[in-house]
Amino acid sequence: MLQKIGAVAVAVVVLPVYVWANQPDTLNDSIPAELFYSNFDRNLDSLMQIWYVQESIGSDSLISDSAEDEISFVRELHDSIYIERLSKLPSLVNLTYNNLVRNYIHVYTIKKREKLEVMLGLKDYYFPMFEEVLDYYGLPLELKYLAVIESAFNPRAVSRAGATGIWQFMLGTGRMYKLQVNTFVDERRDPLLATHAAAKFLKDLYSVFNDWVLVIAAYNCGPANVNKAIKRSGGKRSYWDIYPYLPRETRGYVPAYIGAAYAMNYYREHNLSPRYIDVPPVSDTVMVNRNINLAQVSEVLNISLQQLRDLNPQYRREILPGNTVQCMLRLPASYATKFIEMQDSICRYKADTYLSNSFRAIEPAGYAAASNVSGKNRIVHTIRSGETIGSIALKYGVSVGNLREWNNISGSRIIAGKKLLVYTGKPASKPSATPPAKGTIVYYTVKNGDTLWNIAHQYQGVSDKDIMQWNNLSQTNIQPGMKLKIVQ
Repeated sequence: MLQKIGAVAVAVVVLPVYVWANQPDTLNDSIPAELFYSNFDRNLDSLMQIWYVQESIGSDSLISDSAEDEISFVRELHDSIYIERLSKLPSLVNLTYNNLVRNYIHVYTIKKREKLEVMLGLKDYYFPMFEEVLDYYGLPLELKYLAVIESAFNPRAVSRAGATGIWQFMLGTGRMYKLQVNTFVDERRDPLLATHAAAKFLKDLYSVFNDWVLVIAAYNCGPANVNKAIKRSGGKRSYWDIYPYLPRETRGYVPAYIGAAYAMNYYREHNLSPRYIDVPPVSDTVMVNRNINLAQVSEVLNISLQQLRDLNPQYRREILPGNTVQCMLRLPASYATKFIEMQDSICRYKADTYLSNSFRAIEPAGYAAASNVSGKNRIVHTIRSGETIGSIALKYGVSVGNLREWNNISGSRIIAGKKLLVYTGKPASKPSATPPAKGTIVYYTVKNGDTLWNIAHQYQGVSDKDIMQWNNLSQTNIQPGMKLKIVQ
C-alpha cells in the first residue's frame, strides 16, 4: 500500500517498517556513511585493545576486514527480505528501509563482519544491563542498539569532539545528568551509571519530540539541531522529511541504528557467530573509603592490572579518591571477600610509590610527625553530618590550614564518619592543674553536644583534665544537665 508523506511516496509494508519507493537525491549522499565508517572503525580499533577482548580472542585472531574477501560467501539478499525481517522485530521505533539502511546493514554483515562478531560476544554482557535500566524508566528496550553505533560497546571510546563512554556523553550533558567528571573520575565511562544517565536523557528528549526516531536523531546532534531542521523544513516532524536539514553525521545516524538493530537480530542468517568474550560473568562491587591505586590491588591480590582497569574504566588515573567521596570498585566475584579482608594491607602497600602526598589515605597514626604539633594534645575527631573544615577548626581553636596539613586534605570536602587529627591545647605532658588557693568558682551546666574539651576551651588556662579533677570525674563522659565546677 502506498502512502504519501510530504512529497515522497512511501510503501508501507508492515508497521512500523517503511520502504521508500522514490528516494530523494539526499538519500544517495555518501558522506554520512563515510563519517560513520570513520567513527565506527575508531571505536572498534580501541575495543580490540580491551583486556578481556584480547584475552578471549588473541591478538592475531582477527583477520583484516575486507568486503572483497567476505562477499564470496555472503549471499546478496533482495530488498523484500530485509523489509520482511525488519517488520518482524518488536519495536516502537519505526524501522524504515531504504538504500542508506541497506548500506549500513552491509557495514555490519559484510565489511566489518568479524569485528561485529566481537560485539555479538559482548552483547550478552551489556544488553541485560541496558534492558534492566531502560525498563526501569519505561523506555523501549530496543534503544539498547544505540550503544552499538555510539561506541561499539567500548566504555573508553572518545569521539573527536570529546564525547566519552559507551553512551558518548559530552562533558556538559554528562554533568547535567549527574555524572561526576573530574581529574580522577569520569563516570561517563561507567557502563551502569552512564546507562542510567542515557535513559534519563532519552526520556527527556521524548517529552520534547514525542517520536522515537527524532529522539534518536536528537541524541546524536542535540535537540536544538533537530528543532532547527524542523523549522527549516517548514514545520515537518518526520525524520525523513527533515533529513536534508540535519547535520551530515546525523543523516547517517538513524540508518546506522536500523542497520545495527537488524544485524544484532539476524546475524545467524549472514553466517555470523558471536566470539566468546570472557568478561567476568559475575562481578562484585565493594565500597572504598580511602585513596587507593588499582596497582596496589593488582599486586596484593594478584589480579591483572589491565583487567582491573577494564572493570573500572571510570578511574582515569587508576586512583580511587576514597578520601574525597566513597568509591565503587568492581572486582571478579571471587576476589571481593579477599579485598575486604586485606583492605588495610592493600592501602598501605607501596603507598609512597602509588599515591602522591596529595592523595595518600588518611591514617591518623601516621601523622604524629606533622608540623606544628610539638608538645600539643592529639585529638581524634569523628566528623559529624553537617560539619565543615571551618566549623571543626573553629571548634578546636586551630587554623583551617593546619587542620588540612595534619590530615593531608587538599580541598574543603569532608565525609561524615571519617576521622580527623587535631593538635591543640596545652602540652600533653603538662601536669593537671590544681585549684588555686584563691580563685573564683563558677558552675557550668552541660548542654547537648558538649565535651569536656570544648567546655574547657571556653575558660582561659583550663584543660579538660582540670575539670575532671575539680569534679572528681573518672571518665570523660558527661550528660546534659550536669553542673560542673570551674575554677578561674
